[in-house]
This record gives sequence, C-alpha cells and structure tokens, in this order.
Amino acid sequence: MTAQVSLTEAQSEALQLLSERTGKTPEELIGEAVHLYLQQNEMERRRAILHRAKGMWKDRTDLPDLREMREEWNRF
Repeated sequence: MTAQVSLTEAQSEALQLLSERTGKTPEELIGEAVHLYLQQNEMERRRAILHRAKGMWKDRTDLPDLREMREEWNRF
C-alpha cells in the first residue's frame, strides 16, 4: 500500500537526520513507526476488551464455586 504523508518542516528534518544516522530510508522509518503505533493500539484495544469483561460473571448463581473446586483439587 502506498500512502502520502504530510510532515512539518521540523518533522521532515528530524526524519532525514534519523535516516542518515540509522542508514534506513525515510520510508522504512515511517513504516516502522506505523507498525509500532498499530501494535500499541492493538494492545490498548485488548486491554479495553478485558476491562469491559471484568466482573461479567459476578452475579451468576448457576456457576460452581471456584473455592470449593480448588479445595477439592487440593485434596488429591
């Protein structure tokens, strides 16, 4: 996929300096930055899903008591 990115003058200069320092092209650096951003976003999305699920079974009365199950397992 090809995308056009608009950078400020300061961002463009910083990207060029980083490119020279690392030996990577600006396109490679932008690709890495997008990858890291998406990876972070995915972790935050998963965290939000887990947070929403927290306590979802707390009011259920049809589930076995885990403490009793653990005690039973520990007897063996």
